[in-house]
Amino acid sequence: MNRKSFLNLTARVGLFLGLTPTLLAGNSRENLQEVEAVNTLLGSNKALGNMVNFADKPIEKVRVGMIGMGNRGSVLIQMFEYLIKHKHAEIVALSDLKEDKVTKNNDYLKTMQPEGADLYFGDEDAWKKMAKRDDIDILIIATPWNFHTEMCVYGMEHNKHVACEQPIALTLQDCWKLIEVAERTKKHCMYMENCCFNSEELWILNMINEGVFGDINHAEGAYIHDLRKHMLDANYYEDQWRIKHHETNNGNFYTGHGLGPVSSYMDIGRGDNYDHLVSMSSREQSLSEAAKKENYKTRKFACGDMNTSLIKTKKGKTIMLQFDTHTGRPYSRLNTVTGTKAVHEGYPSRLYVGHAELQWGHSWLKDEEYKDYRERYDHPLWKKLRTQIDANAVGHGGMDFVMIYRMMRCLNQGLPLDINLYDSVMWSAITPLSEMSVANNSASTKIPDFTGGTWETPRENEVLRDIM
Repeated sequence: MNRKSFLNLTARVGLFLGLTPTLLAGNSRENLQEVEAVNTLLGSNKALGNMVNFADKPIEKVRVGMIGMGNRGSVLIQMFEYLIKHKHAEIVALSDLKEDKVTKNNDYLKTMQPEGADLYFGDEDAWKKMAKRDDIDILIIATPWNFHTEMCVYGMEHNKHVACEQPIALTLQDCWKLIEVAERTKKHCMYMENCCFNSEELWILNMINEGVFGDINHAEGAYIHDLRKHMLDANYYEDQWRIKHHETNNGNFYTGHGLGPVSSYMDIGRGDNYDHLVSMSSREQSLSEAAKKENYKTRKFACGDMNTSLIKTKKGKTIMLQFDTHTGRPYSRLNTVTGTKAVHEGYPSRLYVGHAELQWGHSWLKDEEYKDYRERYDHPLWKKLRTQIDANAVGHGGMDFVMIYRMMRCLNQGLPLDINLYDSVMWSAITPLSEMSVANNSASTKIPDFTGGTWETPRENEVLRDIM
């Protein structure tokens, strides 16, 4: 780009900031190059990388404030019983727009913590009053997506660590904003990807760490989950906020369930990094048919029934990432990983070991062989917490409990969190990048280095550490 073009582009950056890639798109390669140039401009010299391995001082008892007490918040609060009982954490305050939601959850909290929590509700800025308190160490955010970045930023600016449901950002501008604020305030900003703590995913990661898979070259992840009933139910998602994203945007809106574990398998941010992606969506049909049956006001949706994104890493590995919440296909996260010595496919979980031996008639391990690998390489964290995990199985089979447990115990001991700022931003950034590619005829789209170059230094995945 020459000087004249650069100055012209700089003058127009304000027109791009905060807009979704779909609105920017003109289905032309020229437009995509301009968007990528803006992306480069926004990201120049912004990531310092100083939050890699960041650990704050130990917090003997973590004081928690929770924002959003709807479907997700109501589950997360249940994960604290063990931590409250052992004085590792306490819930200081709850916030939601609706009084009945905070009251209901506070009544439940009192069964674990008799004094309950202070409640904030009714006012759209009530959560800000809570965030300003000086007796809260971390904010846990479980609100509709469009509030996530604002709440994370506000929390960090008011001296709080933040942990947020996915995605933590919807635009590239917000991705860079989170990096700038977290690096400046020295506060944790964690994407709460529970699937990174599931037993199957941690079992695979442990096997990879022990050399069972050899070198990893390809992996597949997904969020395939029929949500039509929930999205069209006026009582499930407050003000039906979730379906509105499908009305205007087209891409992969929910990356973390598939991408989080796969990125751990491939050492993303810990010796490798994403380089570029291509993304395409099928036509939309299933959601509009369901909307017509339910007499929903919108009958045409921008988001295709299936989005497929392909990611190439700096070291030449490939990732297939899929997103489908429109069709009746049975639930799957795919969870496929291919190495030079072994292969795993999920849903149902199947393992093959030994293809390096160049034999014919490859087949999945039989039940007894599979069971042997499951027991031999079960992640130490699940072995240690199995009793508590079983007691908290309501949290997606226990992975919610493991996620919250690890977060609190790392804060107790002053250790880096398992999912750091850069993981959080990278996984979220795939959404707007996928939208850019889809809107521009699936053009190859460069993925920025959000880590400040720190990805080049190999290190062990944090979740492999053993902590009390």
